[in-house]
Amino acid sequence: QVQLVESGGGLVQAGGSLRLSCAASGSIASRLRMAWFRQAPEKQRELVAGITSTGTTNTANSVKGRFTISRDNAKNTVYLQMNSLKPEDTAVYYCAADVLYSRVITTPTYWGQGTQVTVSS
Repeated sequence: QVQLVESGGGLVQAGGSLRLSCAASGSIASRLRMAWFRQAPEKQRELVAGITSTGTTNTANSVKGRFTISRDNAKNTVYLQMNSLKPEDTAVYYCAADVLYSRVITTPTYWGQGTQVTVSS
């Protein structure tokens, strides 16, 4: 069993910053690769960033240079540092996890419940 607990969402003005956190728990938490997705109203779910077991990161073009994914393996936690936020970044952000990186960035087995990020003009 896996539980993903997200935190850090909220309302911020354009140009501001937020840091999202996602902590994994359960018997296989240490085996999980993690990623962040987002979904804006009436839009497709979008992969924001993923991080491999070796620390290589993959970031969507729409957020490159502004968002950074990182992890703390000792805490089974992944972070998403979001800088220079734009109104277009407004979405529900979801943490995802899977034992395989190839699955976590496509069809993850485990999902968090989502956290709302709203960027005002």
